[in-house]
Amino acid sequence: MTVQPSAPRIGGWLFVPLAWLIMTLLTSTLVVAMYLSAFLSPDLRQALFSQEHAFTLQWTLSLATSLLVWIYSAWVTWIFCKRSRRLPRHYIIWLLLTVLLAIKTFAFSPVTDGAAIKTLLIALLAASLLVPYFKRSQRVKTTFIEH
Repeated sequence: MTVQPSAPRIGGWLFVPLAWLIMTLLTSTLVVAMYLSAFLSPDLRQALFSQEHAFTLQWTLSLATSLLVWIYSAWVTWIFCKRSRRLPRHYIIWLLLTVLLAIKTFAFSPVTDGAAIKTLLIALLAASLLVPYFKRSQRVKTTFIEH
C-alpha cells in the first residue's frame, strides 16, 4: 500500500495573506455592526428615516456593500482554511475588490483625504504584492489543491 503525500499545510508566507483576510473580515464586521446599530437606537433610527430619500438610499447601499464584503470575505476565509483549489482565483478577485472599494472611499466617502489615501495605498500595496505571489508561487500551487 502506497501512501499519498499530502499537500503542505498553510504556513510560512501564506500566513500574511490569511492575516490580511482576517483583518478585513474583522473590519467589515465592525462596519456592518456600525450600520446596523442605527436600527437599535431610537434616536438614530428616527434621524436616519427622517432624512431625504437620497441619504437613506446611500445609507442602504453602503450597508448592502458592507454586508456583501463581509459575506465574500468570510467565504474566502473559509476556502482559504479548507485549502480549496478555487482560493487563488478568488483571493485575487477579493484583493482587487478591496482596491475598488478603496477607490470608492477616496472618491465618494465623506472622510478626510489623508484617511482615504492611506486606505487606498494599503489596498494597492497588498494587491501589488499578493497578486503576483498567488499567481506564481509554487507554495500556493502545492497548498491549495483540495476540492
